[in-house]
Amino acid sequence: MSYQTKQRTRSRQRSLLRRNPLLQETSAITRRLLLQLKRRPSSLIVGLLQPLIWLVLFGSLFTNSQLSALPPAMSYGQFLTAGLIVFTSFNGALNAGLPVMFDREFGFLNRMLVAPLRSRHSIVLASIIEITAVSMLQSIAILLCSALMGNGLPSLAGMPILLITLLLISTAVTALSLGLSFALPGHVELLAITLLVNLPLLFTSTALAPLNAMPNWLRWVASLNPLSWAIEPIRSSYNHHFSWNATVLQTPFASLSNTHCLILLTIFSAACLMAIRPLVNRKLA
Repeated sequence: MSYQTKQRTRSRQRSLLRRNPLLQETSAITRRLLLQLKRRPSSLIVGLLQPLIWLVLFGSLFTNSQLSALPPAMSYGQFLTAGLIVFTSFNGALNAGLPVMFDREFGFLNRMLVAPLRSRHSIVLASIIEITAVSMLQSIAILLCSALMGNGLPSLAGMPILLITLLLISTAVTALSLGLSFALPGHVELLAITLLVNLPLLFTSTALAPLNAMPNWLRWVASLNPLSWAIEPIRSSYNHHFSWNATVLQTPFASLSNTHCLILLTIFSAACLMAIRPLVNRKLA
């Protein structure tokens, strides 16, 4: 591409942003968040290393175990990979409120609020975009590492459900984290809640063990855990005969297909966004 072509492309992009103030504001705030991540990449590296260590340790530990409860023709490495992808996205989204909390504590958020923003909801949209982009990058790294360990890659037909699922779970948890960042007095309280709910939600989902291998009470809890609704569709994407109507979760109350799980995740995401809307409107007013 020539220099003149690049200049014309950039000029058209700037013209589009000027015509859409919300898009311009969201783009600017997203670039700021990504710049912060570039300058302090430790959080990205740690967020990527943790699931990779789990993948190597747990995958090696249970490689030769006969887990009859696993889905047919699925290794424990594939089973675990889906859980770690969702857990990594969940963990990153749960910390999405920290930059906003630090902006509150250092006074930068007040400066943004006195700026002539057309829509202050661009702060929320930018956080969702940044977290989703980082989650996709981490998920690709986990998938490649898992493939190098001999676990294969999701089928081409299953890739759309993987992307949609990550988008929905990232949106829902990011919304909750941003709501907490406006409701809580400081980052210490936000970190405390993050540490409190992080691992319990992981272990009460189907990330590490199939539903039919759990005791009855835990089976009910895991069936109602939104992480399970995200994990099972991603797990089914490894099936080369992928079907949107295939049953992926046999809960005590219903049999859920890929489509059912996506519907539940969509409702969950919409509920989270609606729940924080009054708080965000009040704080950003």
